[in-house]
Amino acid sequence: MGKRLMTLVLVLALGVAALAGGLVASLGFDEAVALVTGSEVEAPKTAANDGHGDEDGDSHTPAPEHPSSKVMVTPFKEIIVNISATTATGRQTTRFLKLNTALVYDSSKAGADHIEERKLYLRDSFQDYLRQLSERDVQGSAGLAILKAELLRRARTISDSQAPQEILISDLIVQ
Repeated sequence: MGKRLMTLVLVLALGVAALAGGLVASLGFDEAVALVTGSEVEAPKTAANDGHGDEDGDSHTPAPEHPSSKVMVTPFKEIIVNISATTATGRQTTRFLKLNTALVYDSSKAGADHIEERKLYLRDSFQDYLRQLSERDVQGSAGLAILKAELLRRARTISDSQAPQEILISDLIVQ
């Protein structure tokens, strides 16, 4: 009976230690201690957060815009491509992906004047990427965020500049 009790105590102690280690690894030491004790972690003061935010601790002051920056939006024609999908029975099939998108760019940055003239190359690069996707790749908010990031990366590569700021998606339909 004593040996069994010691084994149980040892297993419980190891479990608690593993849980504590996991909390510290995922949250960081200060946040893990704050979670266990129920206290709040004070955010470090930075130029953007000088400790004078809202009551809930968030600072909603927008970043000042550069006076010479001019945001432009250029829409693309609708893109329709085939993507792969898996049916409920596990059979591979194809679906259509329909995408309406626009590129937001800063016309004051170097290389911005090349965006309009390279628009066909941008669209071609977008289509090449989209054809490689599967239905699972575009599901959920994480899939949408990855899709937008990859299209933005391609836009910056094709335009050879940092002028592209964001990809806007007005329609994303999988049929």
